[in-house]
Amino acid sequence: MNKCELLAPAGNLEKLKLVFYYGADAVYFGGKDFSLRAYAGNLDNDEILLACDYAKKLNKKLYATVNIFAKNDDFDKCEKQFRFLESAGVDAVLITDLGLFSLCKEVAPKLKIHISTQANTLNKFAVRSYAEMGAKRVVLARELNLKEIKEISGFSQIETEVFVHGAMCISYSGRCLLSNYLSKRDANRGECVQACRWQFGLKSEKDGDALLIEEDKRGTYLLNSKDLCLVEHLNDLIDAGVASFKIEGRMKSEYYLATVVNAYRRALNEVLGNRKLINGQLYLNELNKVVNRGYTNAYLLGDNTETVNLNGGQESGASFLAVVLEDSKENADKNNPYTIKCEMRNRFKLGDTVNILSPSENFNKPFKLTKITDEKGNAVGDCKLVQQILYIDCPFNLKKGDILREHMV
Repeated sequence: MNKCELLAPAGNLEKLKLVFYYGADAVYFGGKDFSLRAYAGNLDNDEILLACDYAKKLNKKLYATVNIFAKNDDFDKCEKQFRFLESAGVDAVLITDLGLFSLCKEVAPKLKIHISTQANTLNKFAVRSYAEMGAKRVVLARELNLKEIKEISGFSQIETEVFVHGAMCISYSGRCLLSNYLSKRDANRGECVQACRWQFGLKSEKDGDALLIEEDKRGTYLLNSKDLCLVEHLNDLIDAGVASFKIEGRMKSEYYLATVVNAYRRALNEVLGNRKLINGQLYLNELNKVVNRGYTNAYLLGDNTETVNLNGGQESGASFLAVVLEDSKENADKNNPYTIKCEMRNRFKLGDTVNILSPSENFNKPFKLTKITDEKGNAVGDCKLVQQILYIDCPFNLKKGDILREHMV
């Protein structure tokens, strides 16, 4: 049980460092090619080398995604990428395509292979087959329930990984043709346009006028999925034998990743330490502080009847105000013992009460802004210049990477 892994996404090198800071045990990322998030920042080869060095110093792991459905023309370049990932020291590679699986084993035999969720693995015999082929882990399909996950994990001699949080689409484990059909951008090669989030209507054959099928006054979103959230079921998944808990989000913001990883890290620590979740409502409240489409357990508890989000909009959550750039420094003024150097992200003012997001004991603590200055020492009353460097008096000893956000009562 103590080997349970919290696995977080990273769309670039800075986000990779951020999610490690907030408690991820491992990170998955895409290179510049062959990833199912082609429009994330992704890492070039020099950045992958830096990431491997950084992760190893922290005794943490890195997994690279090479999980497209490959075409013949992809294989020469994929061969070079597999060889490079092995030499760089990446811990494992996520693969969907059997041709790429075979190629990786041939040209990079020391590189561990994890089977991507795109492979739609739904049964214990498929997992056994992948194990016999040499895979070390399988990311199970999202369509499985808890009983099925437990049976597969108990039957398998390799690790199982399950998505616990993040965006989903109305398709089979992400295998969708809608984006390709409507926009010529292939979701199965990392170019999804998220057509499932659009509002849909019908047209009359007679006159071509649009006939909106109104579910309610907000519109019609037949294919718009809620986001997955299993923070209250981590103990059940541990009992089911799951080795890795995966968070979706290589396209997500720094604030989103910090909030979600922090919540799941704290929840998982509680479950591992107490065999139960103690502060479940706290973590649900945290997860509502990021943009989301409403939450669902999807198939975990059985029938999936409440996954479609009929509202095209998203819940906005708490505003990301500033990120701490350096560890706190003590002030000479003992009434305000610490000064934090921050980079502004969204508008706030002197006198506002802000809230701290941190992996430390300062998590969720509010404080009032009593003194703000710019880099020249000038007093600032209204912080409205994006990315302005600011110095803020703070009653708490904050660290680089901590975040100031809107205080929600």
